Amino acid sequence: MARLKENPAILQVIPHLGTGGAELSTVEIVDALRAIGVRALVATQDGRMASDVERRGGEIFSMPVASKNPLQMFRNKQKIERLIVERNISLVHARSRAPAWSAMAASSKADIPFVTTYHGAYGEQAPLKRLYNSVMARGDRVIANSKFTADLVRARHQTPDQRLRIIYRGVALERFSKSVVSNDRLEQLRAKWGVPEARKIILHPARLTRLKGHGVVISAVKEFIKRGGEQEFVVIFAGDFSGRRAYVDELSKKIAALGLGQYIKFVGHCADMAGAYALAHVTLIASTEPETFGRTSAEAQAMGCPVIATNIGAPPETVRATPFVPDNEMTGWLVPPADPLALANAFGEVLALPLDDYRQLAGRAIDNAVHSFSDQLMKVQTLAVYDELLGTDFADRYRRLG
Repeated sequence: MARLKENPAILQVIPHLGTGGAELSTVEIVDALRAIGVRALVATQDGRMASDVERRGGEIFSMPVASKNPLQMFRNKQKIERLIVERNISLVHARSRAPAWSAMAASSKADIPFVTTYHGAYGEQAPLKRLYNSVMARGDRVIANSKFTADLVRARHQTPDQRLRIIYRGVALERFSKSVVSNDRLEQLRAKWGVPEARKIILHPARLTRLKGHGVVISAVKEFIKRGGEQEFVVIFAGDFSGRRAYVDELSKKIAALGLGQYIKFVGHCADMAGAYALAHVTLIASTEPETFGRTSAEAQAMGCPVIATNIGAPPETVRATPFVPDNEMTGWLVPPADPLALANAFGEVLALPLDDYRQLAGRAIDNAVHSFSDQLMKVQTLAVYDELLGTDFADRYRRLG
């Protein structure tokens, strides 16, 4: 256990503060620390969420921590060392590989605890890449964002369980709640997307990249229509496609060739995801590669929107589905990846559900998110990791805030 400094501060290190699960988790921990009067610092290169850190009372220290240049990484190590001394930092928490190497060296030099969060299933094509990735398993505590990720860490790095902690990413339930989304907001979003009220929305919220399975979804829609399935529905592809024009063109040609223009819409980035989930009849996670968590699944369920997800990676941990639970406990469906037939079957089941059965399913989805995936739970569990290393009572103090 480290000796706690007076007026302690926690430093998180992340390459950018753009959008994403790791970035949002960084902001959420700043919020938790400031709520209990602990100074919260973030070293990062840039990003629009930097203002969110500052709004919550955290401090931003701009440095090129995204760089993989060995000389710059050494310079970053020196900068973090100075920051530790000058700002009286008691613990450093790294959330990505390049800055983690600098942060680990600086923490070791200062003799303070070093924590990592293993956010992604990093590629391991060569020995040098495996070495580069290994820094994320070298923390005094290694936080995995799912059981799937924890298993990956154990298999790749032989990380002992006494250093490994599983903490799911959290959903901000004050934002992702049906009670805060007005009918006017839903009507505006439906009008923006050009979807008639009679049509049920199948929402696929994902960036436009091949591993998110858009092509599989298109094939599943064709299969569903071919079977004479429910006609009053539309699939919404909600995701930013800047820089991926060729992929969007490829998908558009496939949609046209299969005659599915009236069933599938591209709407680009959606700023109101709570509204999108509330408007949707079901949310898709059609990834063809494993997701290490998939915040989309938890957010959708918090809004009472059932989920259809591929059964690889972490979704089996977030979606309660048969045969793993009885029908009366399910919150969605799990299907094999890249399987249009299975996906079409799931479409048929959710679209044909009687209203009372659908409402019960939605209620179970909300309960699942509230009890297992709230941001409050994530904050308490992360603060408890800091407590293990510092001998503090951060988690208890945060719990007492209610």
